[in-house]
Amino acid sequence: MSEQKKALVLFSGGVDSTTCLGLAIDRFGRENVIPLSIYYGQKHTKEVDAARAVLQHYHIEGITLDLTEMFAFSNSSLLVHSDDDIPMESYDEQLKKTNGTPVSTYVPFRNGLFLSAAASIALSKECSYIYYGAHADDAAGSAYPDCSPEFNTAMNTAIYEGSGKQLSIIAPFVGMPKSEIVKLGLTLKVPYELTWSCYSGGDVPCGTCGTCIDRQRAFEINGVTDPALA
Repeated sequence: MSEQKKALVLFSGGVDSTTCLGLAIDRFGRENVIPLSIYYGQKHTKEVDAARAVLQHYHIEGITLDLTEMFAFSNSSLLVHSDDDIPMESYDEQLKKTNGTPVSTYVPFRNGLFLSAAASIALSKECSYIYYGAHADDAAGSAYPDCSPEFNTAMNTAIYEGSGKQLSIIAPFVGMPKSEIVKLGLTLKVPYELTWSCYSGGDVPCGTCGTCIDRQRAFEINGVTDPALA
């Protein structure tokens, strides 16, 4: 039986957030789950299309928010106004060149802004929880420091206290590698064939950017072919 509380899920249409959505629906029931998709000036909108398809699969309506202007000063290679190319190599290879700083696709404090915006909406919608899909692989080596357990703990404390102790963050994958997320999602029958992870905006995933490499490895570890490539 699902819990009779409500959860807002930060939802991009990728593997991690879609698994988070499936987990929240399994726990609370789809009528008590609010997906929030945030556009922030990415170089392509493939994830937006994927998110729409996933929501149709679950027969659930979501909320969209545009925070593009918040990142107008960032030169992250992930953003449309950046002239920098997205690296076509694994995060491990990228981190060898960063001297301990985040990778070029890191968008400054993106998850902090997303969670803050989500907190305001979640409180207005009488939600008790915010779910988001930060995981251990993204946090490793400070590639994306706003995915770390320390960041999550600090943000959870701020939101819990700042909401009058009404709202908490749940990051169910913060200590898990992507392969474990996929393993869980397969048991939940998450529609991975509808998801999009690639940082390129082509008709098919490039297979060579950091997130494509991580995604392929996660499915391979589970002994299955990525449904999006089948």
